[in-house]
This record gives sequence, structure tokens and C-alpha cells, in this order.
Amino acid sequence: MSTFLGLPYAPRGVGHLRGDEPFPVAARRALANTQLRRNLGKATATIRAKRAAVVAELPDWEELREAGRAIKAHTMRHLGHYLTELESQVTARGGTVHWARDAIEANRIVTDLVKATGAAEVVKVKSIVTDEIGLNDALAQAGIHAYETDLAELIVQLGKDRPSHILVPAIHRNRAEIRDIFLREMRDVDPGLTDTPAALTEAARLHLRRAFLSTRVGISGANFAIAETGTLCVLESEGNGRMCLTLPETLITVMGIEKVVPAWRDLDVFMQLLPRSSTGERMNPYTSMWTGVTPGDGPQAFHLVLLDNGRTAALADETGRQALHCIRCSACLNVCPVYERTGGHAYGSVYPGPIGAVLSPQLTGVEDNASLPYASSLCGACYDACPVKIDIPSLLVHLRARHVEEAARAHRVPSPEAVTMAAASWVMASPARWAAAQGASRLGRVLGRGGRIRRLPPPLSAWTTARDAPEPPRQTFREWWRKEHGDRP
Repeated sequence: MSTFLGLPYAPRGVGHLRGDEPFPVAARRALANTQLRRNLGKATATIRAKRAAVVAELPDWEELREAGRAIKAHTMRHLGHYLTELESQVTARGGTVHWARDAIEANRIVTDLVKATGAAEVVKVKSIVTDEIGLNDALAQAGIHAYETDLAELIVQLGKDRPSHILVPAIHRNRAEIRDIFLREMRDVDPGLTDTPAALTEAARLHLRRAFLSTRVGISGANFAIAETGTLCVLESEGNGRMCLTLPETLITVMGIEKVVPAWRDLDVFMQLLPRSSTGERMNPYTSMWTGVTPGDGPQAFHLVLLDNGRTAALADETGRQALHCIRCSACLNVCPVYERTGGHAYGSVYPGPIGAVLSPQLTGVEDNASLPYASSLCGACYDACPVKIDIPSLLVHLRARHVEEAARAHRVPSPEAVTMAAASWVMASPARWAAAQGASRLGRVLGRGGRIRRLPPPLSAWTTARDAPEPPRQTFREWWRKEHGDRP
């Protein structure tokens, strides 16, 4: 095992990060689901409007974004130092730190810790990283049942479904569908349950109450970890997190290594950026922080599992490491025209949308999620919305280039696309050849109808099956210029 920035270097991530099928195949099926598109359109439009209203209230929003970007960039450059400091502070305050190179190692550590307590049930909160590693499946194989306590995560769990959004995992479900899931899966639910939000929330609260009061082990993720004091921080909006973090005897936190921040003062920036960008709120409803173990107050055993799972591989790419700046607000999903029409399941990863398209390929290796960097129109809305100014469009182009280079190395025979691009490069390198090609292109007018070419023969049909090609103009730019200006430059 080599090292990078003083960290054990794990080149590949494993777990629920690789899609079973390419994005174009999954997206085509999602586009045929009209109910899914209605659900997504309504939900994302609502979140966008709320976010825009509260962001507009801050005259220094752009300065906050730049501060968030700078903090993250500094932390990634010195990640080894801050993780070591975090470990030292957590240990000094009665906690135990475990390092996990990949999903397999993290699942083994957590499963062994739960089994050591003798517990057969755990309650979970804020745990997208445990979705990444497939922790629930690993616990189930060991005979341990995990209760998801976020309302949306509970809906996904009871529906035997998968999350489709970072912040709102059940965004693809409407109220009627949720009511049907509760009636089918909750043994203690009122048969007369309605689909009003208040009734559904009350049903979930009653369903989870016994687990909160009786379960001895809690498992959480973390939004931030403060290196200078060893403090962990979870932001949530339902109060279930407060129950999971304070009532159990043992608390196990699984955290990606990129979540560390250097100091308390840095948290001030993110506590303004995250609520506004994620839920469109000025202030987070429930913010829980804890530092190690406090005798007689809260969990009396605390374990922090620091997860790599491909993150140091992403860190090694000076361009790609921007993806590790993500604070999981999901703002990029809510403005993305591709996500709004296909939903999160099409991405085949627990990290959907624009951030998933640049994060998942880096955690697993670009070739294992090769289609995701192409799941974008490169419109740039994701960059404008990102609270820490991750340049997602540039990362998408960067990963596309990496995919092309890796594919070229893997195949000795050039692909049709490579041959076409090489031919285009040869033509464009010579003014004479380019002028000749422009003149020849007018032959394409015989294929046009109404200013568009809608069908081309193979292999060019791969283009026109998905889009129209514009009909070539009657006059090239060179001809127009010569007519208007003669030979003057």
C-alpha cells in the first residue's frame, strides 16, 4: 500500500457506486416514466424557488462561496495533517478512531463493533456514506437490523427502493405512493392512514419510537468534523438525528475523510452556505455536535470510522480533487435539466446528478462509470448553484478526456470516434483542406428538409437518432466575406 499526502493510498472505491447499466440505457427507461417526471419537476422547482429567495437575502453570498471554496481547497492540500489532528483530538476525548481503506474494511469494522455490544438492532441517521458502502446489507448478513430514521430514508427502506436524491432520497415518490408503502410495510400503522404530510409523518414517528427508546447502538454519518477539537457535527431537520446521537449507549460514526475542516471558525461559513443551498432555510433546524465521550451524558462509547474508499485516488488528481469539496447540499441536482428529467436512479450510484457524475467515476475508476461524465449538457447551472464553487462542467470535460485516453490505451485498434476526430483534426489543420471541406459540405443540402437533416446513413445515424443536424448554408463564411470585403483581411 503506497501513500499520498501521508495517507494510505487506496486506488479504488467499492460498494454501491457502480451502475448495473450505462446511464444512457437507464435514462431512456426513466424518461418513459411520466409520473416520475412529474414528481421530480414539482419537487425540484419548489426547492429551487426556496433557495433563490433566501440566497438573495445575503449581499455577501458570492464572498461566502469563495470562502467555502478556499477552506476546502486548503484542507485538501493538507488533508493528512488535519486527519491526524482529528484522530489525536478524538482519542484524547475518549473516542476511538478506525481507518478503513474501502467499503469491505469499513463494513467489517462497523459490524464487529455492533456485534461486540450484543445488539441485534441499530438506529441510523445522516448516512449517505453508509449507503455508499452498502452497510445495511453487511449488517443484515450478520443478523443485525438497521432502522433508517430520516423520513425519506425510511420510505426508501420500507419500499425496498434506492435513494434518488442526496438530500431528499424519496423525491421520486409522491404522497399517495408513500401512503401505500406505509400501509403495506408498517405492521402497527392505522388502516385509515391518509396521505397528508402530517399523517404520514405521525405514522413514521410512531413506527420509530420503540426503536429510539430501546436500541443500544446508533450509527451516523457526519456533515463536518473539526480537527482542532475532534468535534463531529450533524445537520438534520426532523429531530431524529438528535435521538440517534444522544440515546444509544454506543455511537458509531462513519465519515468520508474529506469531511474534516481545520477549525471552528471555518464552520461559520458552511453553516451559512449549507442550509440555504440544501433546504432553502436561513438556519438549520437541528444541529448536533459532540466531542468524544462525556461521562453520564450521551453515548458512553464513541467510534469514528474514517473512510477512504477511493477518495485518496481522487485527491491525487489535481483537477479532479475539486469533487471532494462537495458538502452534499444537492443544489446542483435541483438545477440540472438532465437530473430533473431522468431522476437519480439512472446514475446507478448513491451520488446522483452533476456531483455524482464527477465523484462516482473518480471513486471507482473512470472506466467503471464511463458514461456518467457524459450525462450532462454542460450548461453550467451546477457551477452557478454550487455553494463552494466546484467547477463541475470543467470536471466533466476533464473526466471525458481521461475516459478517451484510457480507452485508447486499452484498445490498439482506434475506435470510429477516434478515427473521425483524427480526420477532422487533419482537415482543420490546413486552410486549403478546410475550405474544400466547407464547399463539399453543401452537398448535405440534398438530405435536408425544412432547414434540418433528420436522417443520416450509418455510422452518422448515431447522431441523427437523438438530434437533428442543421442543413448546411448555401454560402460559406469565406464566400460571404469575399463578396462583402474582397481580399481584405
